[in-house]
Amino acid sequence: MPKIFLSPSTQEFNPYVDGGTEEQYMNLLADAMEPYLKASGIAFVRNDPDAGAAGAIADSNSAYYDVHLALHSNASPEDMAGLLRGIDIYYSPYSMASERLAITIANNLKSIYPIPSKVTARPTTSLGEVRRTNAVAVLCELGYHDNKEDAAWIRNNLNAIAANITESLCDYFGIPFIMPTAVVKGVVVTDGSGLNLRSYPSMSGGVVTSIPNGSSVMVYGMVNGWYVVSWNDFVGYAYSDYIVIG
Repeated sequence: MPKIFLSPSTQEFNPYVDGGTEEQYMNLLADAMEPYLKASGIAFVRNDPDAGAAGAIADSNSAYYDVHLALHSNASPEDMAGLLRGIDIYYSPYSMASERLAITIANNLKSIYPIPSKVTARPTTSLGEVRRTNAVAVLCELGYHDNKEDAAWIRNNLNAIAANITESLCDYFGIPFIMPTAVVKGVVVTDGSGLNLRSYPSMSGGVVTSIPNGSSVMVYGMVNGWYVVSWNDFVGYAYSDYIVIG
């Protein structure tokens, strides 16, 4: 199953026009993403908010991740403060995968941002979290926090933005987007054999591991008769007929 490094802004001194900071709202967005990521079977690790961008890059590069996703909001140049609006999704021009992910995120965000024409995927060779990370990386500038309309849009749509970006990740990874439900415990009940945990909700999905009969699992979501479950640090899809909830 895919695993991402989720890196909300650590820029605590970038104020929003009507209160709050970039770090605050991007961490709230990351909080809102967590249930969607878990329900859709995407494992994640979050950055250390005290480590800064350099620490996030180092932590991301210290292990294997399929995607490094940086969450930010933008600010206008001083002479244009409050005048600019729009979303920019930055990608590496040297990575087709990075470009594909950025375009996917940008295209999906057009469906919820008030000015779709101002949502753009852009190449960058200067942003460290795109240029210096080993994983496929994108950096999302999700509106201008010095603009009242953009700041209000971010503040009032955190859940919608979280769902939209997670759906884009699912599109990129080729897995179904699953709406989160209440997280519940389940027990594997088979004829005594192990229950295959798969990388896709199908009998043709690759086997991630085998869960022993009688094991406890956490269930995060369901799609077409398959549960998204975690067991012993593994995340994947297990056939629901062999899991008893409660």
